[in-house]
Amino acid sequence: MTKRLAVFCGSSTGKNISYSQAASTVGKLMSEQGIGVVYGGGKIGLMGVVADAALAHGGEVIGVIPEKLMTREVGHTGLTELRVVATMHERKAIMAELSDGFIALPGGIGTIEEIIEVFTWHQIGYHNKRCGFLNTDGYYDKLFGFIDHMVEEGFLSAKQRNELTISEDPEELIRLMIK
Repeated sequence: MTKRLAVFCGSSTGKNISYSQAASTVGKLMSEQGIGVVYGGGKIGLMGVVADAALAHGGEVIGVIPEKLMTREVGHTGLTELRVVATMHERKAIMAELSDGFIALPGGIGTIEEIIEVFTWHQIGYHNKRCGFLNTDGYYDKLFGFIDHMVEEGFLSAKQRNELTISEDPEELIRLMIK
């Protein structure tokens, strides 16, 4: 049973309003389905949008933020729980430990790094948790093209590629992540 999902996403909202709308929908849907949010602990950007939407609908929201980012990402003090840690490594380990799966919403290089790292852990057998992408307005299309190129060039198996859960629809993604 899925109790919590880690959500990786931007500390910015990006240029497309649909990113914030999708992030809000994800937080709301997770809360309504009794799925806790584990995320990077920021109050700004898509991180804040997801957290605030989940909280507004009575959901559990656990933030994990390194001390160094408390000011930069404006640590969200209104959460169910905010864990302030020493390093990014500690942040990612705790988020993985607390979560039953991982979702990437639009974001920057940190978001990509986080979801690719947990997908790598899945690939080498460190966990058997789902890794998913919310591909809002095709945000991740070029990344998926590159991942397909890895398959074509023999660096990733088609089976492993197909283990990624991908949807443009927040409701469908959450449903696929918890089945």
